[in-house]
Amino acid sequence: MSGPQCCADPPTLNPNSGIGHVQLIAGLNSYVSGYEAPNLRKLADKVANAGYYVVVPDYFHGDPYNPENTERPISVWIKDHGPEKGFEETKPVIEYLKQKGISKIGAAGFCWGAKVVVQLAQGDYIHAGVFLHPSFVTVDDVKEVKVPLAVLGAEIDQLSPPALVKQFEEALNAKPEVDGFVKIFPGVAHGWSVRYNPEDPSTLKSAEEAHQDMLAWFHKHIK
Repeated sequence: MSGPQCCADPPTLNPNSGIGHVQLIAGLNSYVSGYEAPNLRKLADKVANAGYYVVVPDYFHGDPYNPENTERPISVWIKDHGPEKGFEETKPVIEYLKQKGISKIGAAGFCWGAKVVVQLAQGDYIHAGVFLHPSFVTVDDVKEVKVPLAVLGAEIDQLSPPALVKQFEEALNAKPEVDGFVKIFPGVAHGWSVRYNPEDPSTLKSAEEAHQDMLAWFHKHIK
């Protein structure tokens, strides 16, 4: 999260949404199938129904950004919830999954979470990564990835505009040893894949297409 588009169309948090459950994993409350956002939980359930064990950690520790709190602008909030912290908190979650006997691990990141995914993809933590409408990710980050990476971008995105996503694609193409996939969705804005209006057929269609692309990537590399 680093700009106004990150905060547009905020979800109504609902701790009872989804068909999964919440449990403590590596010190983080995690939804197992933003943490209480219904669309995100629906997506987690969709991935789980495709045959995966899915964990959605609450990296914000019950403290999501509130744009109505003018005393704590995003520049202040992010100091307590930066993606670098999320990267470190993900390591014990991955260890937990390995202890459960899960041998292939994939990671998906949305906005803020994209930076976490690209950092994981630079090491031996995961076997494949996907990030959607990323924030904070640089071309140099993408140049360092070592595992298959898919990038799903939005045509209308101030944080990662199509020109930057194209540079991500060039960086991946320069690494023939790493499988890459890049797609820019027309007519949608930053956050479309998880902050869509389920009553709007056009945004729902684009979101579901992105979800299917993500699943296809995981089927290809970690199924």
